Amino acid sequence: MKKNPRERSDRFPSLALVLVLAAVSMPGSTVAQSRGTAYVTSEKDAAVTLIDLASLSVKGTVATCKRGRHIQRTRDGLVMLACSESNQADRIDPASNRSVGRIPLGQEPEAFDLSPDGKTLYVSNEDEGTVAFLDASSGRELRSVRVGQEPEGVKVSGDGKTLYVTSEVAGLVHVIDVEAGKVIKNVKVGQRPRRMALTPNGQELWVTNELDASISIVSTAGHAVVATVRFQVKGVRPQDITPVGIQISRDGSRAFVALGRANHVAFVDVATRKQTGLVLVGRRAWNLALDQAESRLYVVNGLSDDVTVVDVAAAKAIKSIPVGRVPYGLVVVE
Repeated sequence: MKKNPRERSDRFPSLALVLVLAAVSMPGSTVAQSRGTAYVTSEKDAAVTLIDLASLSVKGTVATCKRGRHIQRTRDGLVMLACSESNQADRIDPASNRSVGRIPLGQEPEAFDLSPDGKTLYVSNEDEGTVAFLDASSGRELRSVRVGQEPEGVKVSGDGKTLYVTSEVAGLVHVIDVEAGKVIKNVKVGQRPRRMALTPNGQELWVTNELDASISIVSTAGHAVVATVRFQVKGVRPQDITPVGIQISRDGSRAFVALGRANHVAFVDVATRKQTGLVLVGRRAWNLALDQAESRLYVVNGLSDDVTVVDVAAAKAIKSIPVGRVPYGLVVVE
């Protein structure tokens, strides 16, 4: 006699649940792996490359403006990138992976940051030697502050009261009072300062010096350099150690620094201010980002046109993913 399918399934009511729970509990299973997307900008392609974080493979691209560079998440969950050649910012909705509109950013925008409330966009304009305060929804300029030549890195303090901008030519970090809209101090750092990261407690600003193989650590209380971290890579000349991208872990214990032409990422102990490890990645390690669990580090390599995935605990590269031509920046969305 043919059995009723419902009767067969009812005999093992928990079988499907057992299988799902087993899959979730397995460390190497697809279900257990974090899911999300890494968005990678390209200086030579008018497109953003999408990397699937579960399979660590390219799953598509999104057409965008020309010469995409700095990229980060906005307060309302969108992905925003600055396009230096188009003089625009493009905003991508991660839910649909479609552009939801572009806004003007001024001439040759380099990098940007957003106010804590997400309403104001601070943009460094390389050609003009200024940092622009823009309405984040429309791109309308609210004010402009003159800084040193070739400004690049932009970082706003956690309370939104202070803005830090690097000048590559002057070798300075400009400290700007946001409410007053003026520079209140210039801090001398290393040669060609590029990017910055604030420690979670807000007490230190870590500044990468591309032509100095170093990081300048600036006290946010006195706005003065209190220490310098110098990098060494065996077999690499100091002039080829060119740090740019930097990220500090959420607990403030470690910093991760992309060493540019040295083709490595450095691990730094924040408390001791010492280099503790190196990982070989692709050519010209430019920028980097941690995933939410801080178990993987994604490194953008501008000359090998790929992204290196680094296992943080093992301090080991586990995969190289080809992306667009001359990739520049990356943001992780989970």
